[in-house]
Amino acid sequence: MSGGQLALPEAPIVRPSCRRCASGQVLRYCESLHARWNLLEIRAIFLRRYLLQNVAIEMFLASRTAVMLAFSDEETVKKVVYQLPRVGVGVKYGLPQSRKTSLMTPRQLFRHSDMCIKWQKREISNFDYLMFLNTVAGRTFNDLSQYPVFPWILTNYTSDTLDLNVASNFRDLSKPIGALSESRRKFFNERYTSWSDDSIPAFHYGTHYSTPAFTLNWLMRIEPFASMYISLNDGKFDHPDRIFNSVKETWEHCQRDSHDVKELIPELYYLPEVFRNSNSFELGTRDDGQKVEDVQLPPWAQSPEHFVLMHRQALESDLVSCQLNQWIDLIFGYKQRGAEAVRATNVFYHLTYEGAIDLKTIDNPAQVEAVEQQISSFGQTPAQLLTEAHPPRHSVMSMAPTMFRRLEDDLCMIMKYISNSAVVSLAANTFHQLPNPTVVSVANNLVFSLNKWDNSYTYGGTQRSALNLDAGSPETQPVQLPLTADPQLATASSAQPIPKRHLGDSFDQRLAITCSNFVTTTDSRFIFACGYPDYSFRVIDTDTGKVRQAVYGHGDVVTCIARSETSLFSDCYVATGSMDCTVVLWHWNGQQGYIAGEYNQPGETPSPRSILTGHEARITALSVSAEHGLVISGCEDGVVLFHTTAGDLLRRIKGKGPVTQLAMSRECLLFALYDSRRIVTYSATARLLNEVSYDDRIDCVTVTRDGEFAITGAQNGRIVIWRLFPLTKLYTYQALDSAVRSVAVTANHRFILGGLDSGAIVVFNADFNRWHYEYKNRYHPQK
Repeated sequence: MSGGQLALPEAPIVRPSCRRCASGQVLRYCESLHARWNLLEIRAIFLRRYLLQNVAIEMFLASRTAVMLAFSDEETVKKVVYQLPRVGVGVKYGLPQSRKTSLMTPRQLFRHSDMCIKWQKREISNFDYLMFLNTVAGRTFNDLSQYPVFPWILTNYTSDTLDLNVASNFRDLSKPIGALSESRRKFFNERYTSWSDDSIPAFHYGTHYSTPAFTLNWLMRIEPFASMYISLNDGKFDHPDRIFNSVKETWEHCQRDSHDVKELIPELYYLPEVFRNSNSFELGTRDDGQKVEDVQLPPWAQSPEHFVLMHRQALESDLVSCQLNQWIDLIFGYKQRGAEAVRATNVFYHLTYEGAIDLKTIDNPAQVEAVEQQISSFGQTPAQLLTEAHPPRHSVMSMAPTMFRRLEDDLCMIMKYISNSAVVSLAANTFHQLPNPTVVSVANNLVFSLNKWDNSYTYGGTQRSALNLDAGSPETQPVQLPLTADPQLATASSAQPIPKRHLGDSFDQRLAITCSNFVTTTDSRFIFACGYPDYSFRVIDTDTGKVRQAVYGHGDVVTCIARSETSLFSDCYVATGSMDCTVVLWHWNGQQGYIAGEYNQPGETPSPRSILTGHEARITALSVSAEHGLVISGCEDGVVLFHTTAGDLLRRIKGKGPVTQLAMSRECLLFALYDSRRIVTYSATARLLNEVSYDDRIDCVTVTRDGEFAITGAQNGRIVIWRLFPLTKLYTYQALDSAVRSVAVTANHRFILGGLDSGAIVVFNADFNRWHYEYKNRYHPQK
């Protein structure tokens, strides 16, 4: 370790979770066998178990990637941690940044986090909370024997329709998967009570609910898991009758077979590709003569995408929310071990539990290898996070009885700028953690404003109002409003722009200024602007209006800019597209506030992380996701390219007409707008899902943070709410007197903002509950 870098100059000892997966054919998919990581890019560190020993760490990097390293003993782990940055486990979990938090046990991490309270208050989804529990409890995508575990929740895999409001369609989450039926519960209890081997503690289940074999069986239709699966089965796919072939059949096996008690994995709630044999693997023919291809879905599922949609909606339903805490008790909580586990029929083979054995106390190498093989191949129980019952989630109706009541008025307020310059960009940086929530707007004359947002504002029927900035000071306003004008601009003369609120030089005259020319940081401290004639894009300090950085990396004018998802003060990717037909990916250091250089050191010249090629026309639209490791770009000739953040080209789509907007959801659904009128949605594998034509020119689009809805603004003055999958127009707001040039949605999803061509900002009340599946089908049944 030198020069501020952690290096592995030679290939480390490869310790895969399943040794039989460590063939050269599989290792070609592994990154970082020879690796170097900059210490400044480490954002979080977790202690991890390897073979049930606390000898590993997992580092989460600014690029949203994770690296897991296993060492010889715990003392070595501590020495390494004390040489690493004091990043703790990250502000995401509400913990201080120190070495002490890096060395916390999983139970301490859980207790010090406020994620449980957020889940109870319904501030985070069931999916996000389960991912948090898996992460804190030591489950990691980097180890197949400790892969994240999710519950089976549905039982209806035979009907033509699925009603998510009927309790009988859901599994009883208070019981382990092996004891759902009375006959199986009696079978396993009899095994436990009649156990007579003094050398091995009694158990209900010899097979774990999460093993490398189970995980690979779910994922074997996609790489690199297909190669791992083949390696696990001695160079071939498993017998066709044992391959994951039918959701219904797999569920029935889990209810019938004493050796099959598997739970699910996260991918079954967000990744439809696991159900398709897109790679055309020869998976063989079953004994009944059926050829194994795509996974057979329930009759109510129209496609893998539709299955995943319904599966996710079921996970987030109130029926599941109200009993999910009982499943957590079984997997991560007080029913995981001890007398409560015995009463719950939830005891597994002793070598699956943390602290069950100390390998250093075994002198016989053959015995050590046998124990390691047992641990790595047959599953590991998560770390126990609670020794008391997990609190239940608040019911939707008991928590907020009026949350489903329809708002009487759509319009909340209108704020008009005296300059009359079109509002071409809006950024609603309104996270509740911010001391000063702000709506950043940029006008066509390159004047920007920092407008104060009031997160405590609640809708009231008498509070709707129109506000004109030349009608007097804010103190004379008659009603409370959520948006307050930037005081720097409230008294400014239209003829004398304030230097502190101007982006500097004019843009290239060949460009029409649009929302694609600007992005902001989540704390509103910086604006990224592109379109300057010197081929740069610039980082503007919003407090002073001065250029913090002018960044050069293209051979022509930069035409569009986008950034990846990010939390407060965290790093992110910034992607820029140009008339030179290239896309360049940059790394934004959120803690220091600059576009980073090669070594991410202050004062360095900004350096691209990747230069993406393949287009033959001007880049017109961009979307970048650090979580998915994707950069998606569109150009004037209708081509959309999928690149990895490492620069590899994955997919190419040829559409009709120029690509004018791109947006991507957390579930990796792509919203593409062609020729400003035709909306097309694609999957992560570039599969066309839906297509709709709109009757007027769409100038702007944004996707909600939950990834379920898209919001568009059009020349006809209308803001429209769309469901991304299946692509459906859900609601259209009243027409405005001017074209909508930019749109944004607040962090709490309660308000939608539009920037108008007339120089005004309109704020609409949003009623996403009305458009949500559960409201529409449970609380307001359709006639």
